[in-house]
Amino acid sequence: MRISRSTGVFSGLWLVILGAWGALIPFIGPYFNYAFGGDTTWHFTTERLWLDVLPGVLVVIGALIMLRSGHRVSGVSGSWMAIIGGAWFVVGPAVSLLWHHGAGPIGAPYGGSTRRMLEEIGYFYGLGAMIVALASFGLARFVSRPALVVEPITVPPGSTLGTRPAPGEPAAAEPVAAQTVAAEPVPAQTVAAEPVAAQAVAAQPVAAEPVAAPPLTAEPAAPAPMAPPPLTAESAAADAEATGLPNRGPAPRRRRGVTRRRSSSSPSDSTAPRH
Repeated sequence: MRISRSTGVFSGLWLVILGAWGALIPFIGPYFNYAFGGDTTWHFTTERLWLDVLPGVLVVIGALIMLRSGHRVSGVSGSWMAIIGGAWFVVGPAVSLLWHHGAGPIGAPYGGSTRRMLEEIGYFYGLGAMIVALASFGLARFVSRPALVVEPITVPPGSTLGTRPAPGEPAAAEPVAAQTVAAEPVPAQTVAAEPVAAQAVAAQPVAAEPVAAPPLTAEPAAPAPMAPPPLTAESAAADAEATGLPNRGPAPRRRRGVTRRRSSSSPSDSTAPRH
């Protein structure tokens, strides 16, 4: 199952460094007074081969597999190789007592008590514990990392893709389909707006243009209502004929004096007895 190649990069790099340290420190440690069994450099023994060189090489090989692995199975296998090498650094000195009956398998630590403590940690116990921890971290990443989705390639019917031409027959060139590459989104950049200084604009006087008044036209005056003609006998007869009503002639005119006198007199005066 395919996974990302960056899964074991972090732990793989550290494991390569620690594995190389464990395999080479017995030979280069005496250069800076960090040694077991004396201060002789590049002194090779069978005990150093089994307890330092072989576990260190196993850790380096497992770390390189983790670095280059793009599949889950190979990454897990490399992680287990590094774990086994680190565990051997921890338990190797104790297991070596089965075939070595001296004070130490590769000699006694060199220096005082503090230096001897640091030499045992750097050669075996602390080194093996760090290798096991980093290899376990890489193993967990290889197990939990999601797989990459690989789309299957569909071959159209009648295509010669994957078939070899006969000897002496020219190979037919297959048309290559254009692939659409998705454009990566470009992050929008925020540009800070520069403040613009406000400019004072002097107010200019606006000349008022004269507005021409429209000419006034005199409207014709409405004609005064005409007084109705006086009612005469002829006009009354004509109206009677037109309406079919009997002609009574013009209404008799009342005398103004009599009318005013009657209107001014009260009913008490008309009913009072005359003397």
